[in-house]
Amino acid sequence: MTQHPHPLALTVPQLGPQLDSKLIQQALDIKQLTPAFIGQDRAKSALAFAIGMDMPGYNLYVMGEAALGRFTLVQDVLQQAASEKATPEEWCYLNNFDDERVPNTLRLLPGEGKVLVKKMEALIDELLDTFPAAFDNPGYQRKKKAIARSFDDKYEQAIELVEKKALEKNVVLYEENGAVSFSPIIDGKPLDDQEFSKITEEQRQYFYSLVSELETILNEQLIELPQWKRELSENLRTLRKDTIEQAIKPLLKQLEHDYVSTLGVQRYIREMRSHLVKAVLELMPDDSESEKLEESDNREIFIEEFVPNVLVHFETMSGAPIIFEPNPSYGNLFGRVEYNSASGNQYTNYRMIRPGALHRANGGYLILDADRLLPQPALWDALKLALKSGELLIDTLSDHAVTNSTIITPKAIPLNVKVVLLGSRDLYYLIQDVDDEFNELFRVLADFEHYLPYTEQTVSYMTMQIREQMRALDIEELSAGGLTQLLNFSFRQAEHQRKLSARFADVLELVREACYYAVQQQCSSLTEAHILQALKGKQYRTGRISESFLEDIQEGQILIDTDGLAVGKVNGLTVLEIGDTAFGTPARISATVFAGSSGVIDIEREVELGKAIHSKGVLLLTGYLGAKYAREFPLTLSANIALEQSYGHIDGDSAALAEVCALLSAITDLPIKQSLAVTGSINQHGQVQSIGGVNEKIEGYFRLCQSRGLTGEQGVIIPASNQLNLVLNDEVINAVAQQKFHLYVVKNVDEALTLLMGVEAGEKNSRGQYPKKSVNGRALKRLAEIADIVNGEAEEE
Repeated sequence: MTQHPHPLALTVPQLGPQLDSKLIQQALDIKQLTPAFIGQDRAKSALAFAIGMDMPGYNLYVMGEAALGRFTLVQDVLQQAASEKATPEEWCYLNNFDDERVPNTLRLLPGEGKVLVKKMEALIDELLDTFPAAFDNPGYQRKKKAIARSFDDKYEQAIELVEKKALEKNVVLYEENGAVSFSPIIDGKPLDDQEFSKITEEQRQYFYSLVSELETILNEQLIELPQWKRELSENLRTLRKDTIEQAIKPLLKQLEHDYVSTLGVQRYIREMRSHLVKAVLELMPDDSESEKLEESDNREIFIEEFVPNVLVHFETMSGAPIIFEPNPSYGNLFGRVEYNSASGNQYTNYRMIRPGALHRANGGYLILDADRLLPQPALWDALKLALKSGELLIDTLSDHAVTNSTIITPKAIPLNVKVVLLGSRDLYYLIQDVDDEFNELFRVLADFEHYLPYTEQTVSYMTMQIREQMRALDIEELSAGGLTQLLNFSFRQAEHQRKLSARFADVLELVREACYYAVQQQCSSLTEAHILQALKGKQYRTGRISESFLEDIQEGQILIDTDGLAVGKVNGLTVLEIGDTAFGTPARISATVFAGSSGVIDIEREVELGKAIHSKGVLLLTGYLGAKYAREFPLTLSANIALEQSYGHIDGDSAALAEVCALLSAITDLPIKQSLAVTGSINQHGQVQSIGGVNEKIEGYFRLCQSRGLTGEQGVIIPASNQLNLVLNDEVINAVAQQKFHLYVVKNVDEALTLLMGVEAGEKNSRGQYPKKSVNGRALKRLAEIADIVNGEAEEE
């Protein structure tokens, strides 16, 4: 085991963030701290500006990925602003008595809607109490009897005249149930049917002609009977109407007095008066027998016709509303009109208009998920139109086709709302490109950072929020080790030694999972052990695929060597992201070189498995080889590079360093140490550039080496610029501390070649030549030979 560390090897303190124990203890000692949102000053500033600009078009797009706390911050800032704003006015729909298909609107002060509805319902209850009891009034009954008597008198006069004429002709007149009949008198006695059948035929004929004559006289006298009946009905109706109007007048007078300064309500009461009388006239009987039969039905009918439909009730002095609509459909956003069914037909009215999120947020703030809203072009266009016109209209025609039904089109309501869209970065730039109106309506962008600064304040606020989450789960204490592990997790999420991840929701998720284990073990404090148990639990639950890769390598299904030497073969490192888990796994990269003029061929690209960035990384190799070696001769060779046993699409250029090392091994015939794995991208000048997923890649290779037994020779080569991204787990750090595993950082290809081959890469001398036995010297010589062979063949031809 090497006692003196290699100059390019990293020491333990360089493998992760160095946490200040004093800072940790200070954060734990703070008992009371005003809750505040952590970081995101740029986003806070944009939010404050958008809220302060109380003008059209200054709506807000909040840009960032999920779990950055976008929704929490927006709610916090809006609640502060909303509490200082005036409570918006309430809007209701009223029955339009002239045209019920176009309901009218009414504006009320906040809290007045509830009061008006109660007063209207009380008015209806008073009406139901008043009628039909008002028709029992002696004055009404006297007038009603006088009208009936007038009709009876005319009828009696007509009957008396006919009766008198009949008696003169020895015929008696009978009246029974409104039907008139005649019977002859013989010997001073009226005949019944039996007696009538016994008289002679001549007498019968005489009486028939006599009755016919009397019936003609009767018809002449009663010719005006229908007119008398009409007059009776009209007079009774007029009497009922006058009675109703007199009874309703004091009820409405009180309502008018209550709303003397509200013109809209005054106008509605005036319009309602005649229709209220008409409804009572049609629905209320003036005889007490059917009085109780339909009282509940009558109440419902009156409510459906006269009580205002208040769309949204606001409490007085409650500030502006903040509404989040998680599922923006047309009905959920703009409101809808509901329908009832009767006798196969659908019907609706102003009372069946239902509010949407825009109604509830009117005068305040509406938060929407852009990723759900923008894929619905018709809905997006409707929202833009509403914001530009400042009018909120329920479009009942395009909502859905309704057959056999009445269709109502409610009048528009003035709209004053500030919309906050929560969406991704990609969506923001896409919608900017394709929609010219977007910038007019959403002038303010709140851009959320991916990172939080590692400061005393950040750690204090994080600790406070962690404790709040713990208290909700009945865990009281947080140990220093527990907080350290949580901060390490956040550094790991950020892939940075001096920045914490802004995805604080992930930290809270880990806290919840760790509290689960603490509760199971009946611990009142959250310790380092619980955090590590939660991390291992998640890794175990999601680690089936990574373990199966490791087993395949162990069983020889996937060929990876972790010791020995091989020409043209090197261990590259890849990261697989499956669902919410990412893990590193080694992959062998091989290269072959032979005389020819095909250039460097990327097999992955040839079979269309390599995506654009991977192909770019391989194409850079030709530029590097040409610039490094082919100054005096043309770069002429045939070489194939492949990522072995890869059967899916490959992207990213993090294998470029491994590929150039494999290629130079194949060119020089110098073997590569299989105990080392390599990751890093390069430019055409041979400088090594940083890559992503460095922690997962190192840990993936370490797990393989650990499973085979650590030899003390194994390790990983990474770009020097990635050292800042190292937040490795304790197992790797302990192995490095014991010099059983090594991490090397390189700045250029030459440093990587020296490490991998154990041979100096070599530097040019004053005459521009490389040492003969160096890697670069051998590469130059071999490439010149291949060029001669290929060019010589060309000349022979």
